[in-house]
Amino acid sequence: MAMQSGFIKRIRDIMRMDAGINGDAQRIEQMVWMLFLKVYDAKEDDWELNENNYTSIIPDECRWRNWAQPDDNGHAMTGDKLLNFVNNTLFPTLKELPVTPDTPVKKSIVKSTFEDANNYMKDGVYLRQVIDVIDEIEFDDVKESHAFGFVYEEILRGLQAAGSSGEFYTPRAVTDFMALMIQPKLGEKMADFACGTGGFITSWLGQLQKQVKDTVAQKQFDDSIYGIEKKPFPYLLCVTNMLLHDIEVPNIYHMNSLKHNLLDYTDDDKFDVILMNPPYGGHEDKSIQGFFPDDLTSSETADLFMSVIMYRLKKNGRAAVVVPDGFLFGLDNAKVAIKTKLLTEFNLHTVIRLPGSVFSPYTSISTNLLFFDNKEPSGNVWFYRVDMPSDRKHFSKTKPMELKHFDDCIAWWNDRKEIELEDGPKAKKYSPDYLLNDQGCNIDLCGYPHKEEEVLDPLDTIRNYQEKRTTLNAEIDKVLAELEALLPGGVDE
Repeated sequence: MAMQSGFIKRIRDIMRMDAGINGDAQRIEQMVWMLFLKVYDAKEDDWELNENNYTSIIPDECRWRNWAQPDDNGHAMTGDKLLNFVNNTLFPTLKELPVTPDTPVKKSIVKSTFEDANNYMKDGVYLRQVIDVIDEIEFDDVKESHAFGFVYEEILRGLQAAGSSGEFYTPRAVTDFMALMIQPKLGEKMADFACGTGGFITSWLGQLQKQVKDTVAQKQFDDSIYGIEKKPFPYLLCVTNMLLHDIEVPNIYHMNSLKHNLLDYTDDDKFDVILMNPPYGGHEDKSIQGFFPDDLTSSETADLFMSVIMYRLKKNGRAAVVVPDGFLFGLDNAKVAIKTKLLTEFNLHTVIRLPGSVFSPYTSISTNLLFFDNKEPSGNVWFYRVDMPSDRKHFSKTKPMELKHFDDCIAWWNDRKEIELEDGPKAKKYSPDYLLNDQGCNIDLCGYPHKEEEVLDPLDTIRNYQEKRTTLNAEIDKVLAELEALLPGGVDE
């Protein structure tokens, strides 16, 4: 099987000889658009077999089977002829495929996938060699198709290791834990409005798959996901990921979730479950902020996504969301408004504090998991701190967090008790009233008493200090207002 022969290494070794490939990010992007066409061609074989009068949206000359694979005589395009075809026929054709609102999703994804894709290779001979390696995979072979799932995981981890591109990747242990705790049910629909490569969707499907027993259940499984991704490369990865998971009609859309008036969402736009890691550290301009009510207006991307999540969660629906520490202690107007809504209009029932190195080395920002329902507040908000395992000082690229590191948390989740340690509370419950009034919406509780010593990335350092300055300013303003209220006649400006 192709999987046994070092699939990724073989491709990497070929691409290193091509002058057009500059770094791992380009190598992975180059590999994935070819994989997409190979996978899509295999799916079309199934559709042609099982559907009457199926017609491909891809013109014949651009279908993988007709240009990438050798003809009956064993001949295949290579060299300048192949390069010219890919650059001047294949890409222009796929980027301009005729798509209307009536075009089925499984066809329209081809155009949306290629709208921002690129061919970086400059040598047609090396391009031919890469295509030949990819074409060895037999997706109609169940065992080989299953084996390739693990290879694809390696590709996603390679994306993480490619530096800045790693912003699209949430560690599998985190997505699996969140999906496990959310307890998916057949018939529910789950959404991720910044789905990246599809990590949360994959974890959701992994949990839901256990319930599939017949064709009716399979249809519910297939229809259970919805994703939006703004950036072209992770979108390409996500769509390919879904096809590999046998989701033949992946409801994954290439757009910006923030470009929609928040007040225009109807019940039809809402979901039973939302699982996601909103992009944090980014800033949005006034054109995006204008889609949000005044009290929820913010320049911070993560804050805006939190508002989208609240407005698109069905009544009695549930959500699990990754947020940075700055969201917990932040006291700017938008964060206070969001946390007030979470504590008064929703049921924020659990906050899981994660070790600072979970996302290392790609970011040093500490993160947390919020679990909440679109219900009336239950009366308690539980905080739980996941400590580093005893055999680790920190997580890293080579020794990442694993699902087993959540074992104690999972056991606690099902039998909740307050836990007091010498260094402070590890698990504790607070009333929404306490968090709102006594804490003033600073919900940075059950944190880590001893911060890991690490050299922060300069951008992360700036963001941390900006968050802390905003919080301190808000606390100072609050104290000043209280003092002024004690003075007769107030204070003249």
